[in-house]
Amino acid sequence: MIKPKLDVNFYPMILALRDFQKRVELAPESDRAEISLIAERNGGFNYVYTYTGLKDGVNDKLNYRVAERLVKTVLWVCGGYKIFVAGSKYIYERLKKAYSPAGERAFDEDFMSGVYEKPFEVLFLETKDVPAQKNASVKVGGFLKGCRIGFDAGGSDRKVSAVIDGEAVYSEEVVWNPKTETDPHYHYNEILTAMKTAASKMPRVDCIGVSSAGVYVENKIMVASLFIKVDKQKYGDYVKNMYINVAKEMGNVPLEVVNDGDVTALAGSMELNDGRVLGIAMGTSEAVGYINADGGINGWLSELAFAPVDFYENAMRDEWSGDIGVGCKYFSQDAVIKLAEMGGFTFEEGLTPAQKLKVVQKMMENGDPLAEKIYGDIGVYLAYTLPYYALFYDVKHVLLLGRVTGGKGGNIVLETCKKVLASEFPEMAGLDISLPDENSRRLGQSVAAASLPADRN
Repeated sequence: MIKPKLDVNFYPMILALRDFQKRVELAPESDRAEISLIAERNGGFNYVYTYTGLKDGVNDKLNYRVAERLVKTVLWVCGGYKIFVAGSKYIYERLKKAYSPAGERAFDEDFMSGVYEKPFEVLFLETKDVPAQKNASVKVGGFLKGCRIGFDAGGSDRKVSAVIDGEAVYSEEVVWNPKTETDPHYHYNEILTAMKTAASKMPRVDCIGVSSAGVYVENKIMVASLFIKVDKQKYGDYVKNMYINVAKEMGNVPLEVVNDGDVTALAGSMELNDGRVLGIAMGTSEAVGYINADGGINGWLSELAFAPVDFYENAMRDEWSGDIGVGCKYFSQDAVIKLAEMGGFTFEEGLTPAQKLKVVQKMMENGDPLAEKIYGDIGVYLAYTLPYYALFYDVKHVLLLGRVTGGKGGNIVLETCKKVLASEFPEMAGLDISLPDENSRRLGQSVAAASLPADRN
């Protein structure tokens, strides 16, 4: 393994799985078991992950830890309010306890219950009853006619573009602080201001497309980190319908709200004129989206900020989800800050995470060796994580976006990732990984968001 220079304890999930597979292969056949983990979501769609593990009683601690990390991944890749387990009663019983209001995965249980508005369940299945996988594919975006507003709601800045027949005639980026505000009227006014600014640059507004972190159902905000400080009981309906109400105030124009990760992938798909695109936006958190071979989305959550990438038992903990080793601490401004502090750097008191990122970016522009190590480590993270993501996504292209990839640092991330992949994963030699131009890295999502609503007939 090519280790990061600063985060020397990094133990990638893909290597942990390979080590586990070797352990299973060395075990007597009588100690092995076929284990299936199934996540089911609305519409009867599901994802089935089957692998060879160990029978109950052989090495329950390791067997469960691997299964728990895989379940966590499947859940945040695809989403679901039911988890089925086949092949191990021990894993089932442990997961049922973990995914409960008082369990170690209470955050995940509550999140999924909120998204699908149904109680979360963990159920046992006999191996003979494991279902076939049922997939979905929905066409989204790529519409260019008319006068469109594209809005990208980032955690540190909001971006908006006025787009006429596919050409951006105006774009702006404004710093805001949605994740620290308790009053949702702040969010509403900021969003509306951006919309009105873009509208003033065009003769009319035909539709609005929104790229925003979180989970959306029929343009309703089901769960979003932008509102993490807002009292859900007091303002739940107001937050849920925020984009819908903004569109009404803008003249009741057609609206389409899509997770920002999927818009990242859409931006790449539009640029490449191809499918099988995995978009990764490294900003306030990690946002991931996927455009499949048919040019559509799978209806998955792709909230990989909460999916594990590091199997190290003492990996950094995410404050929101309470879990360790998950993507938001490896592909975001938090990753940059974490690595800087691992390298002995001390930030000034009172700086926000976005300001700390700018400090490191300035260091990078000045050729600081520590900054080079920071971005190099993120490149190593990425090189070992992409093969893990490829277990779940059929990937041909990877597009990197977000403020962390801006400037010279983004180039180091890309170069390091390609170098490590070539050395350690030759089977992925055909994978295309790219950074768009500097302007697209920062504003590409808002332009792609403008293409989300379908053309008027």
